[in-house]
Amino acid sequence: MQARMDAQRASVLNAAIELLAEQGYAGCSMAAVAAKAGIATGSMYQHFENKAELAVELFRTVCAREVAAVVEASQEGELVDRVVAVIETFAGRALKAPRLAYALLAEPVDPAVDEERLIFRRAFRDVFAERIAEAVDQGVLPPQDPHLTAAALVGAGAEALVGPLVDGAASPGTVPALVQFTLRALGGSA
Repeated sequence: MQARMDAQRASVLNAAIELLAEQGYAGCSMAAVAAKAGIATGSMYQHFENKAELAVELFRTVCAREVAAVVEASQEGELVDRVVAVIETFAGRALKAPRLAYALLAEPVDPAVDEERLIFRRAFRDVFAERIAEAVDQGVLPPQDPHLTAAALVGAGAEALVGPLVDGAASPGTVPALVQFTLRALGGSA
């Protein structure tokens, strides 16, 4: 019985992720997710108390994947390349799935999701900060507060992407420009 419930919950989350990528949070009503998952709307309430709970779980699931991708991408290479990999991966993935990225970064939704956004911004900041601290410790980057620099880079990167995500105006130069901005902010060579 529990295995069946777990499988159904996974199916519901996968359906919700697809809808989020296509329509944003506005398209993720309990009824729409249920229909996409092939279950009755009432069955949704066996897994989620309400839409807000679904939205939070959806956000956590997708953002955890994004953080994992950034961590993985920033494991190899020269120290500065590891820092650059954070912004390249973050921005590159966002631009490949603009509707999904906008939903995660800025789409107005439940206040509980806004709280989760702060938690995940700190997670991205921490990845950046770890890579920056390594480069500073090895003398590759000038002395700086890695957490402050990282927070500024996460905020700037997210803000720089919101406009292109909304209006579809991202140019092929968006990611290289963010890399150049990041290197300048770090005190490295552009």
